[in-house]
Amino acid sequence: MKTATPAMARAINDRLALDLLLERGPLTAPQLREITGLSRPTVSDLVERLRSAGLIEVTGESGEDRRGPNARVYGLVADRAHVAGVDIRWTGLRVTVADLTGREVGTAVRGPSEDLHEAITTAVAQAAGGRRLQAVVIGSPGLVHPETSALTSDYRVRGWHPGLLGELRRSLGVQVVLENETNLAAIAEHRQGSARGVADFVLMWLDDGVGGAIVLGGKLRRGMSGGAGEIGTLDLGMHDPTLCRAVEVAVEDGKGLAERIARGVFAVVAVLDPGLVVLGGRIGREGGEELAALVEEQVALRSPAPTRVRPSTVEGNAVLQGAVLTALDLARDEVFG
Repeated sequence: MKTATPAMARAINDRLALDLLLERGPLTAPQLREITGLSRPTVSDLVERLRSAGLIEVTGESGEDRRGPNARVYGLVADRAHVAGVDIRWTGLRVTVADLTGREVGTAVRGPSEDLHEAITTAVAQAAGGRRLQAVVIGSPGLVHPETSALTSDYRVRGWHPGLLGELRRSLGVQVVLENETNLAAIAEHRQGSARGVADFVLMWLDDGVGGAIVLGGKLRRGMSGGAGEIGTLDLGMHDPTLCRAVEVAVEDGKGLAERIARGVFAVVAVLDPGLVVLGGRIGREGGEELAALVEEQVALRSPAPTRVRPSTVEGNAVLQGAVLTALDLARDEVFG
């Protein structure tokens, strides 16, 4: 069996330290040694390498509750790279730009436009504020092919046309990735919301339309053509206008709404048995724990498989959050190695 070369071992240790600084914030060299179990010389070498590469910097000092000189505290160089997330809707688009730590540094909003290329490039430039971007991730309604990234079903997204993704890559001059909006919301839910720490769950998206996303074994599942989780295509009686009246319907006829949602949830549970279903989108958030409890009760009447139903707890725009998180994954792999 081959053993790791010294260069590979250094790369592994460097990435470990960078990931710890992302997860826990600034740390001292002694703290890095304690957490990683690496030796003093190894940590000293990796700190010097990362500082020389412009990836970490001294952010302060810590007394470490001991006598002698204070220990330097090291943190990531946040502006080493920036990314953008884009959320395309029928009503327009929103952009968020974040630094390498995920901190939001710029936003932009544009109304609907027939020239989607111009709208996206202008909004991204405005949100970036002159910062160079490392990656851009776009969330859109429709089926996105997992291999070609083509929008195979655009759901009448205004201004979308074949070849737009390539045009955006050339205009922006960076890596541009397209993903289904509900899939991105599921990524945000898995990292920051009700599904945090859960390996298997389904996100049911209840907003202007009905959709879904599937996470199994901790990984987003897209299917052969990008259609995994598209529960809105089933004839479940969930497309009448009252479904999109969120709070009004939940107050007037909570059980009626829950029964319709439960039909869709049961269809997923009967096939996948995910154990957890998260209700996302405007209706899922505004219905809250009360609506989720009603749906869980209705699902239990239909299914022998125990299934928890929870409302989304992602703060703000879940699609944008997922787009930024995905872009950060791409940027960190590129910058950190």
